Order: sequence, then C-alpha cells, then structure tokens
Amino acid sequence: MAQKRYTVTGMSCEHCAASITEEVSEVPGVTEVVVDLATNAVTVHGAELDDEQVRAAIVEAGYGVGEPAAA
Repeated sequence: MAQKRYTVTGMSCEHCAASITEEVSEVPGVTEVVVDLATNAVTVHGAELDDEQVRAAIVEAGYGVGEPAAA
C-alpha cells in the first residue's frame, strides 16, 4: 500500500478536516485519509495513488496544497 503526505494550507478546524477527508476519499485507490490539524498535514493511504488527483481533491475542498512530503 502506498502512502503520501501533503502539507495543506488554510485548514483550521474539524470541519476543514472533514471536508478534505470527504473529497480525497473519493479519489480512486484511496483507502484512508488522516488529517493532522496541528501540523497541517494530510496523509493519504491507498493503492496506486495519483498525486494529481489527490492534489486536485484537496483544492476542490477549498484548501491550498504543497508538494508531497516524505511520509
């Protein structure tokens, strides 16, 4: 199973975390989304994760996203 970690800007509450989780969970191959508000990190688990689709889902939720970080 693959894992990617992203730094997300603009999230500050549980509603933000829920919005991101909902959008990213719809990306094909994603099996789990873990949002850490304290570090502004989103970790995505799944098989054959498409980086562009994950990034687009975060943007669709209304947040900025940095380059993937080492997970």
